[in-house]
Amino acid sequence: MSDRIRHVAEPCENESASAARGSAVVLLREFALIAVLFLGASTEVLAADASRHAEVAERGSQVMPFALDRTTHIFTKTSVGGVQQVVAKNAADASQISMIRMHLSQIASAFAHGDFAGPTHIHGADMPGLAELKSAKPGSVLIRYSDIQSGGQIEYTTKNSNLRSAIHAWFDAQVSDHGADAMAGHDHMQHRE
Repeated sequence: MSDRIRHVAEPCENESASAARGSAVVLLREFALIAVLFLGASTEVLAADASRHAEVAERGSQVMPFALDRTTHIFTKTSVGGVQQVVAKNAADASQISMIRMHLSQIASAFAHGDFAGPTHIHGADMPGLAELKSAKPGSVLIRYSDIQSGGQIEYTTKNSNLRSAIHAWFDAQVSDHGADAMAGHDHMQHRE
């Protein structure tokens, strides 16, 4: 073994070992500083997300008659568009289910006529995908409401790849904005032949 390796591996008896310890301490300090900076940035992002979720929940309560915290929004991207579902967290909550169905039925009709005022109010005019959906030619996106167990759903179908991408971007933004009260779904139909 060379002298240099032996000095680092052996108990600290000389200047080389002391220098090695010093280098290790410097590396640990740098690592600790990086960790603190990273955690601080993560905390700021989490605080910004929490603030955004609170804003969306507040504005949402002005548009949606049901309680956001008693429901779950599910946004499933499909090969032809997507499916937006809202379900009551408690399947026995008839009041929430009734409000979900009434609201989704109404907004599906509005969306079919190019009226996206509700999402604009809740999420803002610069929400990804929203401008494309607002400016879509009538009939280029088929929008259909239906009741489902514990809630309701809106299906969006289009042959236009740009509109399909807009629907997907719009869904991603809603999942992000609604936080714990929303989730991305999975298109089980894409695996069927």
